[in-house]
Amino acid sequence: MAVFNNAYLNYHKPIYDFVFYKTQSDFIASEVVQLTFIRLWERRTALVDNLELNIQLFGMARQVMIDQLRKEATRFRYNQQSDQHPFTDNLMNMIESKDMLKQFEQEIAAMPPIRKTVFNLSRNNGLSYAEIAEIMDISTKTVESHIGKVLSRLKQYMFNILF
Repeated sequence: MAVFNNAYLNYHKPIYDFVFYKTQSDFIASEVVQLTFIRLWERRTALVDNLELNIQLFGMARQVMIDQLRKEATRFRYNQQSDQHPFTDNLMNMIESKDMLKQFEQEIAAMPPIRKTVFNLSRNNGLSYAEIAEIMDISTKTVESHIGKVLSRLKQYMFNILF
């Protein structure tokens, strides 16, 4: 028990910092740290004696982080498929971390102006693709294309934080 407590004291913050750096999410970093130390406790008898504890802990943390992000990505995908408007309040509620939302907003801000406008009309105003097409004097297919590109970029961002 003393060894576990010592490991927790020495590695809690470095693991949190590692995960936060990768995900930019306080929520995910906190969850991963908790789950990593639970995993350490559950597997304490299976640790490799000739491999340093920090290497084993960071390996566990990385795997737990990947597992958590995969769960979030799956939840994201199923919520997206079940909704007529792919980026609605359901998805916003799913992204529990303000930090992650801030990163998404930065990704959106870096997009071409017409794409941002189309996306914001869909997300913020809840307009249909047809309504956006009429307002912007573009085709519905163009609106769909812009929304698809925004979602693709956000999805790519989610997968990039895995590594």
